[in-house]
Amino acid sequence: MKPYPEMISSKLPNTGISVFAVMSSMANDYKAINLSQGFPDFDCSPKLIELVSYYMKNGYNQYAPMGGVMKLREAIAEKTEYLYSASYNPENEITVTAGATQAIYTAITAFIKEDDEAIVFEPAYDSYVPAIKLNGGVPVCIPLKMPDYHIDWDEVRKMLNQRTKMIIINTPHNPTGSILTDSDMKQLERITKNTGIIIISDEVYEHIIFDGKKHQSVCRYPSLAERSLVTCSFGKTFHATGWKTGYCIAPENLMKEFRKVHQFIVFCSNSPIQHAIADFLKDKSNYEGLGEFYENKRDYFADLLEDSRFKLIPSKGTYFQLLDYSNITKDPEMVFAQKLIKEHGVGSVPVSSFYNKPLNNFILRFCFAKSEETLEKAGEILCQI
Repeated sequence: MKPYPEMISSKLPNTGISVFAVMSSMANDYKAINLSQGFPDFDCSPKLIELVSYYMKNGYNQYAPMGGVMKLREAIAEKTEYLYSASYNPENEITVTAGATQAIYTAITAFIKEDDEAIVFEPAYDSYVPAIKLNGGVPVCIPLKMPDYHIDWDEVRKMLNQRTKMIIINTPHNPTGSILTDSDMKQLERITKNTGIIIISDEVYEHIIFDGKKHQSVCRYPSLAERSLVTCSFGKTFHATGWKTGYCIAPENLMKEFRKVHQFIVFCSNSPIQHAIADFLKDKSNYEGLGEFYENKRDYFADLLEDSRFKLIPSKGTYFQLLDYSNITKDPEMVFAQKLIKEHGVGSVPVSSFYNKPLNNFILRFCFAKSEETLEKAGEILCQI
């Protein structure tokens, strides 16, 4: 059939396929070790799989309530209060979502209107800017400051104006592995005080934080929590990214607007998985040991690269490690990432792709949520480059 291109006016004319999909596809094509996309190559808990199977076999296979299975919402409320001393009502302040990315898109859609400005810190997870644009908003991209990727709050203040509707933060931070501190949160408190600015706090790696640091959730700060929607991921926490199950917590007035949109995007997420996770959350060790688990993997991967020409940029959280390759080549990041796959058999993601306007800092992101065998194979190759 002959196409009629004049009928099509793209809402995202400059947006292609996600870099994660591109690099993973290339890694598959060249049979490379895939350290690009952020998913484990090991199984989730057999106990959790047994629980999902139990609920599937016992008839829990129809629609869940729009807000999520109540016992899971109650478990989320208990976890949030236990970790952050913050109280949320399971009835009207917690919604289970089809992954955290859906929660982020829903939150942006619920509040961003035509010409509203939303501040994004770059490098940034790649869904933020397209979601803002799709809703007619204007992304205001502020670069994190090298070499430790911190926020310059004076620069943020200068960018605020009457059109600033939203600030999106992410801690621990994908792709850099940096974290926000108590000082950062207090500065955010000060600059949003007496404003109508809404905060989306992407906290999907909340349990993956290292070196004895404490995750500074906005939930810990009442004056931030009252204006914030917090998004989290069970996929990241329980090594089951393919289940696409997450949640959003927010005060009732914000959650009311969130659910208006949520019901028409997805309505609800997977029923048996929700029931299973609710049971699994009863044992706190299923998430409390996650930081130590991944810290050991981070350190193991770092030791494997000790004799390489790559420079490690400290990872304080998430399961990503940034490597500076400027001692090896001055190739642009995408060019070198493609060479790594084609010529050496290791997949990564160029950090330049996490910017609205790509920069070239000679840095690639590698996922260390892998088995020791996988990391050893990748480390051996990277040390030979």
